[in-house]
Amino acid sequence: MLDTWTLLIIDDCAADRKIYRRYLLKDPHQSYQILEADCAEEAIDLCQKMRFDVILLDFCLPDMSGLELFDQMQQKIFETSVPVIMLTGRGDEEIAVQAMKRGALDYLVKQHLTQDVLQLTVRNAIKQSCLQAQLYKTQERQRLIATTALRIRQSLNLEQILTTAVAEVQQLLKCDRVMVYQFAPDADGKIVASSVESCRTIELCDRIETRKEAGEQRKERGKLITHSPPCTLPPASLPLLPNPQSPIPYIYELGLCNCVSLKEQFNAKTNLVVPINLSNNGNPTPKLWGLLIAHHNSGERQWQTDDAQMLNEVSVQLAIAIQQAELLAQTQASLAKEKQLNIFKSQIIATVSHEYRTPLTSILAAASTLVKHSQQLDESKQERFLGIIEQKARYMSKLVDNMLLVNQFELEKPKFQPIQLDLLQFFADLIEQERETVGDRHELIFQITGNNQNFWGDRGLLQQIFTNLISNAIKYSPDGGTVEFHLIGKESEVIFYIKDQGIGIPMADQENLFQSFSRGSNVDTIPGTGLGLAIAKACVELHGGDISLSSQVGQGTKVTVSLPKIFPIGQLSLSST
Repeated sequence: MLDTWTLLIIDDCAADRKIYRRYLLKDPHQSYQILEADCAEEAIDLCQKMRFDVILLDFCLPDMSGLELFDQMQQKIFETSVPVIMLTGRGDEEIAVQAMKRGALDYLVKQHLTQDVLQLTVRNAIKQSCLQAQLYKTQERQRLIATTALRIRQSLNLEQILTTAVAEVQQLLKCDRVMVYQFAPDADGKIVASSVESCRTIELCDRIETRKEAGEQRKERGKLITHSPPCTLPPASLPLLPNPQSPIPYIYELGLCNCVSLKEQFNAKTNLVVPINLSNNGNPTPKLWGLLIAHHNSGERQWQTDDAQMLNEVSVQLAIAIQQAELLAQTQASLAKEKQLNIFKSQIIATVSHEYRTPLTSILAAASTLVKHSQQLDESKQERFLGIIEQKARYMSKLVDNMLLVNQFELEKPKFQPIQLDLLQFFADLIEQERETVGDRHELIFQITGNNQNFWGDRGLLQQIFTNLISNAIKYSPDGGTVEFHLIGKESEVIFYIKDQGIGIPMADQENLFQSFSRGSNVDTIPGTGLGLAIAKACVELHGGDISLSSQVGQGTKVTVSLPKIFPIGQLSLSST
């Protein structure tokens, strides 16, 4: 079926108008709707009422010349360029030059006019007009895209980039809503930006549950919130092309496979979807970061090829802006981590310098006394000095071990290597070791309740938790007293807590106590590095557990640890890599 073009003949000669009409209606390549005017006034009235694809304009009119009418139409009537073909009964080259200078597309002399010439001239005028219109449209689109890209890329903040993008695209496409949907590596994706704050939505999970009840087991990936009926997207290997099943391309094919939940949500008449692809470190296959979605369901709207092309070009600019923002965020994170590590190293040096000075002084004094006066000292005094040396050396060794362990946690988490443990025997052995060194002023109580069987944990990390907590309880109870260790077994977890009757911790200090080098403000001269609780917390988290603390000044401290009996497999593989 041929396209129909609207044509206006302006000529005061009825016979000439009849000839032009007959010639044009015989054109086998075009179909025309032809209107006629015999004077300038009637032509102006018609041009104000409707738009014409081509105008045949006679040079000689009864009320003004064709050139004067042409000038008036261009200045007051035409919003966009309309091809005008000038006609005259005189083959005057000067008139032809004037007409072409004013913007006429072509010039024909009536005496030399034939059917083929008129048909070809009008067809060429329509073709050239379409090309000019397409060129103008492309230039305008490129201008809008460039302006949009400039606004999107003004910021390096990801949230600001996405907010600007959805606002600009909504303005560009004049649609109801624009959304940015981001995929997540190991979880459901989500809408991360939307041009509408509140919108009636239906969670996809309702449909998922319905399918599960029907016995359909399919892995769902992504939870795009929308209220559109389902449609099907093609396989990932297909390029971005119009939907061949529809004469008007509403939806464009993405590169999505195995995304059942996404395939079910893009209704062809309401959603226009393009991928946001990031460059992939030189890999020819880009990384699918997310989707840019234009949504329209109010009134009649048919997505056109130009709409999809504009949305796709915006997605390219958005991808560049996202990549720049992510690169900046990674750089800032690296700088922050480097700064944190430098601070941490400074704290280590300061702590070692401070904490080593006192025990080293004691060791040197004891060793010097033994060297110079060993013959004058009886056996008990010699043993006492040797005991001081051993005690202080053990303290310094423990300090080095803690520093190395904290440094390991800061740089890279140690491997988690769980085995099945007999917790009762494990903690009984540790309690017995502490009783041998604790002295007479402290009493260690070990209480067990519940089922503590079938526990899987890392022996070394579990020992670190116990040792640091029990040593803190003893150290910060300088006046002695009872230190209680309670082990409580439950169905899926074990809980243990250590409770002392020591100096307690001020409320203002409790919030930061699980950070490295943090200590209570009331420790006075009690030695310590502030690493014990930080190490314990890191070891607990590697087990997938929780640790908490409650304390009152002068009444003691209670630290509670809860650990799952069986470590989650997903977390195990993550922490073991």
